[in-house]
Amino acid sequence: MVPLSFELRHIPNLITGLRILLVVPFLWLLLEERYGAALALFVIAGVSDALDGFLAKYYGWTSELGGLLDPVADKLLLMGAILALGWLNELPGWLVALVIARDLVIVGGAVAYHLRVERFHAAPLMISKLNTFMQLLLVGVVIVHYGLAPLPAWLLTGGIYLTALTTVWSGAAYVRRWGGLARRKTQHSVKSSGHDAP
Repeated sequence: MVPLSFELRHIPNLITGLRILLVVPFLWLLLEERYGAALALFVIAGVSDALDGFLAKYYGWTSELGGLLDPVADKLLLMGAILALGWLNELPGWLVALVIARDLVIVGGAVAYHLRVERFHAAPLMISKLNTFMQLLLVGVVIVHYGLAPLPAWLLTGGIYLTALTTVWSGAAYVRRWGGLARRKTQHSVKSSGHDAP
């Protein structure tokens, strides 16, 4: 008989999968400027993210698949929202470009490190978590402002520039971290090769 816990430990992955499925209707609602419904799905996605994270950590229901799916779900939702709001001219184009450039740098760096140095293990930096939080907050604020109730201009402007700041900071932090690790690994390999030589 298969233990019940074997089935229960897949719940976080199921929640993450459902969150990925929410991305398409969420983006459609945004592009149709149906902000109330879009905000509802955005909140549901956020709550589901917190729930699957809690279940995975509290009960130990973690898996390699979950470790891959969770950041993919977050990135699809956030990047899709930022692109959609940029398309609607509700976020400045330069911020959208900055967010895309940062992600391309990080993905490119991760792939290069994996191929040229050693297997890459994802380990989010604190500044990256702050950047994700700022992006989520900004998306929520913009949706509320344009769809439900006008918010103070300083709140939108502050959110945009703080998001830009943490985007640049987190991108630079990853480049510095992986660059430093790659240099140390390379130097260690060179020294090891020198010691092994006859």
